[in-house]
Amino acid sequence: MVPVPPIRRLATSRWPDPVGSTSWSPDSLRCFPSSCIRTLSIRSEPLAATIYYDADADLKALEGKTIAIIGYGSQGHAQAQNLRDSGLKVVVAQRPGGPNYDLAKSHGFEPMSVEDAVKQADLINILLPDELQGDVYRQSIKPHLKKGAVLMASHGFNFHFGQVEPPTGHDILLVAPKGPGHLVRSEYVKGGGVPCLIALGPGASEQTKKIGLAYAKGIGGTRGGVIETTIAEETETDLFGEQAVLCGGVSELIKAGFDTLVEAGYQPEMAYFECLHEMKLIVDLFYQGGLEYMRYSVSNTAEYGDYTRGKRIITEETRKEMRKILDEIRSGEFARDWILENRGGAAMFKSTRRREREHKLTQTGRQLRKMMKWIDSKEV
Repeated sequence: MVPVPPIRRLATSRWPDPVGSTSWSPDSLRCFPSSCIRTLSIRSEPLAATIYYDADADLKALEGKTIAIIGYGSQGHAQAQNLRDSGLKVVVAQRPGGPNYDLAKSHGFEPMSVEDAVKQADLINILLPDELQGDVYRQSIKPHLKKGAVLMASHGFNFHFGQVEPPTGHDILLVAPKGPGHLVRSEYVKGGGVPCLIALGPGASEQTKKIGLAYAKGIGGTRGGVIETTIAEETETDLFGEQAVLCGGVSELIKAGFDTLVEAGYQPEMAYFECLHEMKLIVDLFYQGGLEYMRYSVSNTAEYGDYTRGKRIITEETRKEMRKILDEIRSGEFARDWILENRGGAAMFKSTRRREREHKLTQTGRQLRKMMKWIDSKEV
C-alpha cells in the first residue's frame, strides 16, 4: 500500500512533519502546538475582490493541450462537456461498471483508466470525492505525470492539507464553480455561466494563471465572473460554511425546531411544514436579494420575530462554538478526523447516516412529499 502523508497545510501555513516521518499512523496525526500554526489576521474592512470576465481570459492558453477530467460525477460531467463544447480537447477517466461510466459513454466520451488519462494530459483536474483523492493521486496520477503537467481541483481540501503534493516542476491550480454540476452545465447551455473561484499553489507561474482563466472560460465561469482567492481561503471558508451553516447548522436547527413542536404535542406534519418545507421559501428570498429582501417579503410579524428572537437561538455561546469549529478546520484537526474516519472504514459516518434516515422528520417528509406533485421529489 502506498503510504499516506501526514496532514499539513500549504506553504506558509505548513507545520513540520511529526517526528520527521511521512508514514501514516494515528500518532502522526496528533494535534500540533499552536506555535507551529500560522493563522490569518482578521480584517477590519473586507478588501475588494479581483474579478475576471470573458475579456480577461483567452482559450488559446489551452490550445494543443489535453485536459483530463478524473471522475465523471457531479462536477466532472458538467466541466467535461462544457470544455468540449468550447472546442477544447478532453479525456475522461472513470472506472467501468457504474452509472457514471455509462453516463460518460452516453455523452460521447470514451472513459479510460486514470493512468491512461494522466499519461496524455497537460492539465489534470481531480474531481473525485475528497476522501478518495489522496490515494488515487499517489497510486495512479503522480507516477504517470507528463513533464510540466498542471494539477487541478475544484476544491482545495487535498492540496491544502497535504494529501496531494505535486513533484517539482508541476504547478497547482484551483478553479471552483460556485454551484453544483447540473447548474454549471445548464447555465452554460443557456449561454450563461456559474461564477467561479480561481487560486494558484505556491510558486505557480503566470502561464498557469492564464491556463486557469482559460479553463474557467471553457466551463462558462468568466461569463458570471471569476473571483481570485487562495487555496487556504477557499478550503477553510468552504468547510466552515458546510459545517456551521449550510449543512451542519441548518440540519440541526431544522431538527431541533421539528422536535420541539412534536414534543409539545403538535402534529409531525405541521412541524415538517413549518420547520423544513417552508425553509425553501425563505432561502429563495435570501438567494434573490439577501436578508433585506427576505425581511421585505415576509410579514411584519415574522420580521419582528426575527429581530427579537433570533439572537436567543444564535447566542454568544453558539458564536464561540462557530469560532472553535473554524479553529479546528484551520489547524487541520477536522481534516485529520475525516481522513482517519475513512481509513477506519467510515463506521461512524455510515451508522450516523443510517440513524438520521430513521428520524421522524425524515419519515414524515417522505410521506408528505408524495402529496406534492409539483415538486421533483427525490428519495435516497
